[in-house]
Amino acid sequence: MTPIDGEVARKLSLRPKCETRTRLVLVEDHAILRDGLMSLLDLESDLVIVGAFDRLQSSLEGIRKLQPDVVVLDVALPCGSGIELLGEIPRLSPGSRKLVLTGNDGEATIRAALGAGADGYVLKAASRAELLLAIRTVSSGQRFLCKAVASKVLSGFLTGDRQSPSAIVANSITVREREVLIRIAQGHSNKAIARDLGLSPKTVEKHRSNLMRKLQLHNAAALTMYAIRNGLTGSDPVRLRVAERLPA
Repeated sequence: MTPIDGEVARKLSLRPKCETRTRLVLVEDHAILRDGLMSLLDLESDLVIVGAFDRLQSSLEGIRKLQPDVVVLDVALPCGSGIELLGEIPRLSPGSRKLVLTGNDGEATIRAALGAGADGYVLKAASRAELLLAIRTVSSGQRFLCKAVASKVLSGFLTGDRQSPSAIVANSITVREREVLIRIAQGHSNKAIARDLGLSPKTVEKHRSNLMRKLQLHNAAALTMYAIRNGLTGSDPVRLRVAERLPA
């Protein structure tokens, strides 16, 4: 666990393993907050932290190796996005539940996180009791929104500012994934898309797989139909890139 302090890693390795405890991984780039969370959660007899990471890339490998019960993550991470991490966790650790712990209470971010598969959303201003309730609720297979977020979501619903489930999922698609989707709909091969976007064919294939997973589609024909229905088959990629930009 190179992303965290060596002394912290040593302490984690010394903790006794217990099959009845909920195994947690923390993904938080602020060291003081991360250490504080570790100290707070370490007091709970039914919880154990098995890993802590400070950025997207290191957390990917850590989650794959550790297979935690719950991943507690921020949406703002160095060199990446927690929204992206939410989308990767099911592939890396299918049994892991996902709890967002962040200071971002923007409705667009909340929607994007839920659309990307978050099982819970808690603000850093929440109380200790609410955070613990969130972790235990999510680990039991249920969903959880802290009071402030639940109020905002309910307010948006009552005022008519709501999106269909399909629209929420669409908001989880990244700008790059949309660029790939447009070119798939235009009939381009992976090699042609890679050449056009300056990517490797392997990266294009990963974007294609992410699109099919997020949209619950299973082949290029279905992706093409989705793009047609949503007006993503235009021939001006630059214009579309700007027009379709979504919050990360």
